[in-house]
Amino acid sequence: MKERPLYSKEVEEAFVGALLLDGELAKESTIKPEQLYMSRLRVLFAAIQCLCKKGEPIDPVSVIEEVGLDNVERVGGISYVTDLAARVYTTANVRHYERLIQEYNQKRRAVKVASQIQQGVQGEDISTVLKNGIQDLVTLEEGLVDEELGDISSGLVDLYEESGKDQGEITGISSGFKHWDRLTGGLQESELIVIGARPSMGKTAFALNLALTAARRDVVIIFSLEMAKNQLLKRAVGLAGNISSVKMRNPRRRFEETDWVKLTGAMGILSEANLHIFDKPGMDIGYMWAKVRKLRREYGDDKRFLVIIDYLQLITGDAKHRSNRQAEISEISRMLKLLARECRVAVTALSQLSRGVESRQDKRPILPDLRESGQIEQDADVIAFLYRDDYYRKETDQPNIVEVILAKQRNGPIGTIRLTFDKECGKFGDV
Repeated sequence: MKERPLYSKEVEEAFVGALLLDGELAKESTIKPEQLYMSRLRVLFAAIQCLCKKGEPIDPVSVIEEVGLDNVERVGGISYVTDLAARVYTTANVRHYERLIQEYNQKRRAVKVASQIQQGVQGEDISTVLKNGIQDLVTLEEGLVDEELGDISSGLVDLYEESGKDQGEITGISSGFKHWDRLTGGLQESELIVIGARPSMGKTAFALNLALTAARRDVVIIFSLEMAKNQLLKRAVGLAGNISSVKMRNPRRRFEETDWVKLTGAMGILSEANLHIFDKPGMDIGYMWAKVRKLRREYGDDKRFLVIIDYLQLITGDAKHRSNRQAEISEISRMLKLLARECRVAVTALSQLSRGVESRQDKRPILPDLRESGQIEQDADVIAFLYRDDYYRKETDQPNIVEVILAKQRNGPIGTIRLTFDKECGKFGDV
């Protein structure tokens, strides 16, 4: 069976010819020069885009002038350019040509990724090859052709029908904290929620509280980059059973009879929870994406998902950004938001804060304290900071109180929530 070429000379020529015939079409085009296969047409289309940006007229003469007479032979000569426009009978099909060009480009890129995987398995570690391949395919999927024209009619119908239903106070996954749920409506599907704090403020403990509450009804996936699974489970058991973390270090020596009863009960709670923990060192977004999709297939679309990442700055980024930490974190942040939207999950990412907090008199975190990238602030739908006054001041009037400072909420109000914090077992509660 003869292989079909991964481009169409006729389609690409018809597309560029249509733009030469009607320059206004270039203003609406979403095609990029590199998506065209034929080099001469890439040059011509780039010239058309330049003229478009300058606000100058687009026709064969102006395009040849933009390319330059010294370079016109590179694009097939003057006769080729004028012939492109002359051969176009109608410009009505230009959007169809665009779609075909995008599809061919996606096919070529997919073949390239497959080739890289094929070459990589010859010498590299298979897990590394697959992780990189998944990351490339995820990026590739972002560019799939979308024929959506932004029509709002169906959306208005859905909104009207939804308005007739009583959604209750909580429209997302319950956090277990009434004041948080009142402000946010819960942890919402497709949102990126960032929880930032300085070390020892209780980030992981707060995340575990969210996880154990959500896992009773919904599915919770924890990607633990800082702590091993058995350590995290030990903390989760202590939290579920109200058992001191000191006792959990050596139960055989420190447990009393009541503690063994608590341990058994906590084990039962966790065994029935829809909780999945991954603690593989060096996890990247591609690995996380693959695990979320696999579990989404297993549970089905009816289940709501909460994905917790502990913590954002430890995610392995793309190798091409290794020399630029800010660009690396920006890419990770963008991909986490994409993960939330594409897989329809609530992503809660814990984040370290810069040391600038410690140098201020008021050590309550603010948005600029987010470490390494303002992109996190831009991508996140919700940003909350944890602050414990008793960590900095022994003579505080707020012992065992954590302030949850809701500093950003794209779809709701901001404010500060006060929670109790039992440091012995890591349990948060409403004041």
